Amino acid sequence: MSISEFEDAYEDKELIRGAILATPIRQLKLREPVLVDAATTVVAAVQAMNEQRIGCVLVEQNGKLAGIFTERDVLKRVVFRNESRAMLVESVMTRDPEVLDASATVAYALNMMSVGGYRHLPIVDRDGRAVGVLSVRDIVDFIVDLYPDGVHNLPPSPGAGVAKSTDGG
Repeated sequence: MSISEFEDAYEDKELIRGAILATPIRQLKLREPVLVDAATTVVAAVQAMNEQRIGCVLVEQNGKLAGIFTERDVLKRVVFRNESRAMLVESVMTRDPEVLDASATVAYALNMMSVGGYRHLPIVDRDGRAVGVLSVRDIVDFIVDLYPDGVHNLPPSPGAGVAKSTDGG
């Protein structure tokens, strides 16, 4: 007796649910965090974000995580301010951000991100030192990897236009 499409889809759903609930963050392919000192200028922090093609930098003070500086901080607290070129990151960063230990599960991280409206969570060791950054993209990549054939082999959406430039992408 063969497995029906319905049963196969249910097994996929259960596999994904189980992986999300049980997989610790340390098993994801996280990038090394980009760290800046609290006395770094906003201009230098944004330049580091642009060079690394990332959405945030972690801010340290005395070797410990002091804050996170994100694209959202740039838009809400920096843009259109006359003094923005001389601002220090510590004056506009999000202080004492929510953090996770690498042993926390993907499900816990997803819940934390959803409830808090976060796109990035610093991952710290027992001493409060930043060891990574978990982003929404990392979680999406993890989920895609759970069933790569089904996702990577999808055809382009019928009727969807192809971008003619990188603007607005």
